[in-house]
Parts: sequence; C-alpha cells; structure tokens
Amino acid sequence: MKRTLLLSILATLAILVTGNLSAAEETKIPAALKFKMKTLAGKEIKLNQYRGQVVLIVNVASECGLTDQYQQLQALHEKYSSQGLKVIGVPCNQFGSQEPGTAKEIQAFCKKNYGVTFDLLAKVDVNGDKACGLYKHLTQIQTKPKGPGKIGWNFEKFVLDRKGKIIGRFDPQTKPDDATVLKMITAALADK
Repeated sequence: MKRTLLLSILATLAILVTGNLSAAEETKIPAALKFKMKTLAGKEIKLNQYRGQVVLIVNVASECGLTDQYQQLQALHEKYSSQGLKVIGVPCNQFGSQEPGTAKEIQAFCKKNYGVTFDLLAKVDVNGDKACGLYKHLTQIQTKPKGPGKIGWNFEKFVLDRKGKIIGRFDPQTKPDDATVLKMITAALADK
C-alpha cells in the first residue's frame, strides 16, 4: 500500500515537472516563432522549427510584376542555407488577385519557373481582420528600414535573427539580393 502510494506520488510529480518544463520551454520561444501555419502540402508546422536560424519571410505571388524575385530568393537559399538561412515564401492573393492558384498550382509554378526548393507555406491573408497571426505580429513591430503597418504589396520582406527577433523589414521593390538586405542577412548569419 505504501509502495503504491509512493509510486503514485512520484508519477504525479513527474507529470508536474514535465508539464512545467514544457511551459518553461514555451516561454523561451520568440514571439515571431510561436505560430502554427500550414505548408502548401497542407501539413501543419510550428514556426518554432526555425529557431536558431536566420529567417527571411516574404509574402509571394505568381502573377505579380515582382514575381522574378523568386529567382533571387532561390539563389539566397542555395547560397546561405548551409550557413543557417531559411527562406519562407508565404503566398497571398490580397494584392491585385495575383496569387489565384491552388496550392498545387503555386507549387508547380514555383518549381517549373524558378526551381524553388525553399519552404512555401499555404496561402494566407497578410492584412485585415483575416490576416494570419504571424503577419498580425510582424506588421506591428517597429523595424528598419520600414516601420510597422500594413503590408504594401507582394514581396515585402522580413528578416529574423537567430534568436527570432525581427531585425529588418523591406519594401516589395527592394530585391532580396539588395546590398542592404544581404548585409543584414550575412551579419545575422555570422552571429552564432
């Protein structure tokens, strides 16, 4: 009887300790990486999987005048992924209805035309009441060179450092391989 009671108490303590460790771990996750999203394939992921990486988040569209930026995004992925850069494309159809395709159509377009192998998430809204949680968070943070506020158009870029802190936000017209963007990314990659 005493042994059963002791085992029961130990089991309860183990559950409590494990639960507290999970809660403690949860508080260490940077705010920008606390969100769950879906991949183009429909698989739910936790953005926390990018913790410890430098992350470039870009809202993308297949029928935009800036769509050729996929080429530069892929080049950045190829050049810097081994050093810890993660490029994440987030399709959005809010600007001129320039991303009307299904998930399969978007994936096929990106692969065929630009050889995209970086992560592409499911199509979401980035502005307004229906904006996904990630973009609601990203657009309220004071960043440089562009401050907080609504996403202006397709291909707006956010850079997160290895700690998940948003360190930069760039207008759609600023190309992914712009010297300012590259300097920020390479400095963040060097900061281990």
